[in-house]
Formats: sequence, C-alpha cells, structure tokens
Amino acid sequence: MTEHSRRATATHRARRLPPWSLLAAGAVTGGVLGGAYGALQPPVYTATAYVVAVPTERSDPASALGFAQAYGRVATQLAVLGDAQDAAGVPAGTLQRSVRTSTSPDAPMVAVTATSERADLAAGMANAVSAALTRHAATSEKSTNVELQEFAPAVRPTDPSSASPLITALVGTSAGGLLGGLALLVRPRREREAAGRPAANVPGPALAADVRGAL
Repeated sequence: MTEHSRRATATHRARRLPPWSLLAAGAVTGGVLGGAYGALQPPVYTATAYVVAVPTERSDPASALGFAQAYGRVATQLAVLGDAQDAAGVPAGTLQRSVRTSTSPDAPMVAVTATSERADLAAGMANAVSAALTRHAATSEKSTNVELQEFAPAVRPTDPSSASPLITALVGTSAGGLLGGLALLVRPRREREAAGRPAANVPGPALAADVRGAL
C-alpha cells in the first residue's frame, strides 16, 4: 500500500467517526495533560504580613490612608528589598520576583505577600520585607506624622496555594472539550453539506416523454 493510499484510508476512517468523538478526544487529552502538569509542577506556598499606618497627634486618619497607599508602592523598591535581603536569606532580586503588596482604599493597611516553593521561606520573606518597610517609614515619621506599625506577621502556611492535580485535570478537561467543540464547528463544510444533501431527483422516462410532447 502506497503512502497516498494509507493517508486516504486514514482520512476515510476519521470521517466515519461520530461527531462527538472530537469532543471526547479533546476532553480526555486535556484532562491527561492538565493532571500531568499539576502532578509535575512543584507546589507553591503563599504567606502574607500586614502593617498599618497610624496617624500621630499632629495628623489625621485621611493622611494615614494616603501614606499607606504610598508605602504599598515603596515596599517593592530596591531600597526596601535590599534592607530585607539579609533577614529573608535570599537576594534582593528573588524578593523582587516573589513579593507583592496590596492596599485598601478604605483602611490604612499594607499587605505584603510572598510566594515560594518552601512554606517557611514564604513567611520569612513576607516578614522581612514588612519589617524593612516599617524601618524605612520610621526614618521619615517626623515629616509625615504617620507611624507604620506591624499589624499581623506572616505565619508559615500549611497548605499550598497552587492548584492541585485534580483541579488542573478538570481545567484541562474543560479546555480540551472546548477545543474539540471548536474543531467540530470548523470541520470542512463540504463534508457536512454532502452528508445532509438529499439525492437529486432524476425525471423518469414517462415524465421526459410528456415534456417532449408538450414542446
């Protein structure tokens, strides 16, 4: 059998498969790949420390809220991260990649969140950066009239924050099923039209004779 014949035979067999086979194949493939990704990917742990901006006697809560927003942006700068690297036990570049901050428009609080493949390292980085930020804020307290205090230190997480293999398998199954459905929709229109087109009606001999007589 030639290569062209084998391809033609494979194409013919593929066309004979039911339409839902594309959905099933996509869902199964996506589930297997998603589960494998979740099993092979190392777990990621997340820890968060909180610091709060407190106004002094010469300030007000509105000022504390504004400075909390500013400190949230300053926390990931190299000046703060360089001061925190010794206590965290990792270089400033690692802190810059692993630490994120967030603030609230309603409360003068800064959340310092760190992620790592090690639970203890995630908590250590979050606490080191929050402590360095507090020290930097203390140097300008006389001019800002706002004091930055530790509100809640980060604790060592017990469970990873990354998705489990079951979750990644379910996501892969959904994505694979969706791709299978799209492939089913964009399959060659000619095949769908040929499958649904009725056979052409050929006039019989008697009808042909009547037409000639009428002419």
